[in-house]
Amino acid sequence: MTPIVTIAILVITGLVTMLAFHRPELKERLLFNPYEILHHKQYERLLTSALIHADWMHFAFNAFTLYNFGKNIELIYGAKTLLFIYLTSILGGGILSLIIHRQHDYRSLGASGGVCGVLFASIFLLPGGSIMLFPLPFGVPAYIYAILFLVYSFVAHRRQRDNIGHDAHLGGAIVGLLLAAILNPPAVLAAPVMFLTALGVAVAILCVLIFDPGHLLQDRFHFENRSPGNSRSREYDENRDLNEKKAEIDRLLDKVAQKGIAKLSASEREKLDALSKEIYGGK
Repeated sequence: MTPIVTIAILVITGLVTMLAFHRPELKERLLFNPYEILHHKQYERLLTSALIHADWMHFAFNAFTLYNFGKNIELIYGAKTLLFIYLTSILGGGILSLIIHRQHDYRSLGASGGVCGVLFASIFLLPGGSIMLFPLPFGVPAYIYAILFLVYSFVAHRRQRDNIGHDAHLGGAIVGLLLAAILNPPAVLAAPVMFLTALGVAVAILCVLIFDPGHLLQDRFHFENRSPGNSRSREYDENRDLNEKKAEIDRLLDKVAQKGIAKLSASEREKLDALSKEIYGGK
C-alpha cells in the first residue's frame, strides 16, 4: 500500500515552502509570531508555520523523518490517525512556544513539532524499533532515543545558543507520547516502564519550561548570586529582548526602503510605531 496522506503532507509542505522562498510576504504571513497571534488573533499561525521552512535542508530533514515514521503509522493505524497525530503535535508544539515566548519578539517556522509528535507516537505505537545515530555503528533502542532527545532539547533550549525551536520539538514530542497512550493503551502498557520514564521526563521538563522562565533553577545549580542587581539571567533576557526589537525595527525599515511604506501591512505599521516609541522614545 502507498502512504497517500504522508506523501500528500510532504508535497503540500514542499510546494508552500517553495512559494514562500519567492514570496516574502507569504512567508511573513505564515510564520509563527506570538505578537500577531495574541494581539491580532491570528491563531492559524500555530498551524501554518509548519508549511514553511528556512531552506531545503531544513525541509529535507523533516521530510525524511516524517516519511520514515509517518508511513508506518498510516499503513498500520490508518491515514486519519496519522493526520490527527501530526496536526495535534504541531498545535501542541505551537502552544508551548506561545506560552514560553508570549512576551518576546519571536518568530519560528518548520514542521518539527509535528514531525517529533509522529516520531514519538511511532516509538510507542510500534515498539521494538531502533534508530541509527551517526556515527554509532549500531541502532539505539527507540525508547532510549526518546529520552535522550527530550533531555537534549531541554538543555539546548536553556542554553539558547542556536536558532532551533527546541520548545516546539518538546511540545510535539510530549503530545506524541500522550496520543500514543490514548490511541492504543495495550501497545503502550506492554512496555510501561519505558513509557512512564519518557513521560515523566517530558512532564518534568514541561513544568520547568513553564514555571521557571527566568532560568532560576539553572542559576541555583551553578550557585550564582540571584540578587536583583546582578541577575545574569535577567540581564541576558532583557538584552536579548532589546536586540530582537531593534532587529525587527531594522527589518521593517528595510522593507519600507525597498518597497515603500504602502507595502507595510496595518499590523506591521502598528508594530513599527509601537517599537519605535518604546526603544527610541517620542510621541
